[in-house]
Amino acid sequence: MEWITHSEAETEAVGARIASGLKPGSVVAMRGDMGAGKTVFVRGLARALGYTGRVTSPTFTIVNEYACVPPVFHFDMYRLSGSEDLYGIGWEDYLARGGICVVEWSERVQDALDARTITVEMEPMDANTRRIRIRGLAQ
Repeated sequence: MEWITHSEAETEAVGARIASGLKPGSVVAMRGDMGAGKTVFVRGLARALGYTGRVTSPTFTIVNEYACVPPVFHFDMYRLSGSEDLYGIGWEDYLARGGICVVEWSERVQDALDARTITVEMEPMDANTRRIRIRGLAQ
C-alpha cells in the first residue's frame, strides 16, 4: 500500500486508517529520517483507537504508553545502540501485554522484529508532502 500525503492531517488520517487493520500484539516498524512524520502518523493511529491525550516522540523516554483499546506502546529506538538495549527495557513484557507496539527507528533493532511485523516507510518529498509505504498489513 502506498499513499502520498500533503499535510499533517492527511498523514494522521493514514495512521488512523491503518489502526483499523491492527490487533492486540501487532508490531509496527516505522522507518524514515528525522522529520519524516513518524510521530504524526502514530498520533493518527492512537486517536483512531480512542486515545485523546497528547502524542509525542518518546526520544528521551524511549517508550510512551497511550491508554486506548488496545493500548499503544510507542517506542523510539534512536538513542538505543541495538536490540540488546531493547530487551533491557522490557520489550518482551510489552509484547506480552497485548497492545500494539509502534517502533520508530526500527532499523536499529531489526533483529528483534519477526516476519509478522508491519513496516511503515515514510519519505519526505518536500516540506509538506510525504510518501508512505506500508508492507505486511492485509488490506
